Amino acid sequence: QVQLVESGGGLVQAGGSLRLSCAASGRTFSNFAMGWFRQAPGKERGFVAAIWGSGGSTFYADSVKGRFTISRDNAKNMVYLQMNSLKPEDTGVYYCAATQRLSELVIRTMYDYWGQGTQVTVSS
Repeated sequence: QVQLVESGGGLVQAGGSLRLSCAASGRTFSNFAMGWFRQAPGKERGFVAAIWGSGGSTFYADSVKGRFTISRDNAKNMVYLQMNSLKPEDTGVYYCAATQRLSELVIRTMYDYWGQGTQVTVSS
């Protein structure tokens, strides 16, 4: 089992920045690729970003490329999502997820463990 706890969400104006954190516990953290997904009201949970266990590769949704950065600190069992130039359409609940797979990380069902989510609201 892997337990995941997100933090860092909040209310921010368009153009602002937030840094989300996800604390992991329970298994060897570096064995897991980590992903961030988000869900807006009335919409399905969609892929935002992912990073391999080694941190050697990162993946982003087209809508966040150049604005968001995913990173991890395996010594601290933490994964981060730095979000810059935020837009109202970035609003939603952001979820941290873990998987031991290395491919198809954009697909929600490839992940085995999920956090409870943290709300991000971007006002215009």
